[in-house]
Amino acid sequence: MAEHNELGKKGEELAVEFLLNEGYKILDRNWTFQKAEIDIIAQKENILAVIEVKTRSGSDFGLPQDFVKSKKIQLLIKAVNAYINDREIDFEIRFDIIAVQKNGESFAIEHLTDAFYHF
Repeated sequence: MAEHNELGKKGEELAVEFLLNEGYKILDRNWTFQKAEIDIIAQKENILAVIEVKTRSGSDFGLPQDFVKSKKIQLLIKAVNAYINDREIDFEIRFDIIAVQKNGESFAIEHLTDAFYHF
């Protein structure tokens, strides 16, 4: 597997670990609908968090969260609508980004809640 794929996989693992430590219940990972993939779907109390994980090995090209573009947001919204309709979920929906940045051998994790809005 390519190095960037390994880094992305590691970032998702760290994000799940972080969320579990913060009291979230992981409902699904890498859930797909048509062309969209939701990295993590988690629940905490009455909030369904739709989480995009962005992992980078440095900040030379910008922060990880800068790479979530409007097309990706539109795909995520379409996918989460299918997810909640399929499961008849009636929670508040929140779109988050977990930015994972590799710093040498360690990782910094930033959880951006309400990172973008449903539009």
